[in-house]
Amino acid sequence: MAWEFWVANMSIIKPHTRKTKQGEPPVKGRFAPSPTGRMHAGNIFSALVAWLIAKSQGGKIVLRIEDLDAQRSKQRYIDAVMRDFEALGLFWDEGPFFQHDREEAYESAFRMLEEKGLVYPCFCTRADLHAASAPHAGERFVYSGTCRNLDSSQRFEKSLVRTPAERLIVPDEFVEFDDCIQGRVCQNLSRECGDFVVRRSDGAYAYQLAVVVDDADQGITSVVRGVDLLSSTPQQMYLQNLLGLAHSAYAHVPLLVAKDGRRLSKRNSDAELDALIARFGSHRAVIGQIAGMTGLASTCDPVAPEELLHCFDPQALSESFIDTKSIVWE
Repeated sequence: MAWEFWVANMSIIKPHTRKTKQGEPPVKGRFAPSPTGRMHAGNIFSALVAWLIAKSQGGKIVLRIEDLDAQRSKQRYIDAVMRDFEALGLFWDEGPFFQHDREEAYESAFRMLEEKGLVYPCFCTRADLHAASAPHAGERFVYSGTCRNLDSSQRFEKSLVRTPAERLIVPDEFVEFDDCIQGRVCQNLSRECGDFVVRRSDGAYAYQLAVVVDDADQGITSVVRGVDLLSSTPQQMYLQNLLGLAHSAYAHVPLLVAKDGRRLSKRNSDAELDALIARFGSHRAVIGQIAGMTGLASTCDPVAPEELLHCFDPQALSESFIDTKSIVWE
């Protein structure tokens, strides 16, 4: 499978494709941690793949701190994540950039959507959403459009009771692309997603909008993240189309899960970096363990990311992880 994404020419939303001809700038990937806890094995795996993809092609890595959630983002975790990346040998070339400094950029993008008549206020509570939305594939809830057609008087009355979020209107159309690991992905925006939030009721801009604006402004051409975010990509591609932005190449790696099938998270203290170092003995040993168990290396021997470059082939990722959505963390 070619590393660059492509979108099939059928009755779908057509993207602003990124050129891959001679003279194209080097690959630029990114680390984009949320400073709400210490890094765990799953975070490190995604970051390692992102670093290898960029560096194996002579590219660069950007460090972006995704601190949109001001209440949960902590300075101690910001400091820790930068120390951790450096200690693991996952050095970055640009940044750190902080989302809390990017309010004007998000506001500008939001106003563009507003001027196109594509956003509307949504007064639904979380309980309302679950009651009115239909579950898709047993996980996501598809917004039913409850507030889309409210008239001005209804919106005014509701605004006296609740500050609204702002949703983006999506069409009954397909977005289809090739993920560099998971293969062909196709999503009908209306039926499998529904109008989605671009600004929350507390005034903070939503992840979907912020990440699109950030990736464009920071020149990101390669996005690597967990497969749990795969379903968000068509929505981000749609936003890119509306804002006239190029698409990145997307690669969604399998999730590392516990033996009982639960996805590793920052709540799994035994998979946090400090616990991993205590268990395996060093940062090199942690990288080696993750590389070995995920197939990035032939053994679990201690290794630095740079040492993996001689055997890493980004073209082979799709074959390595074919039909793999999760890997059990031992």
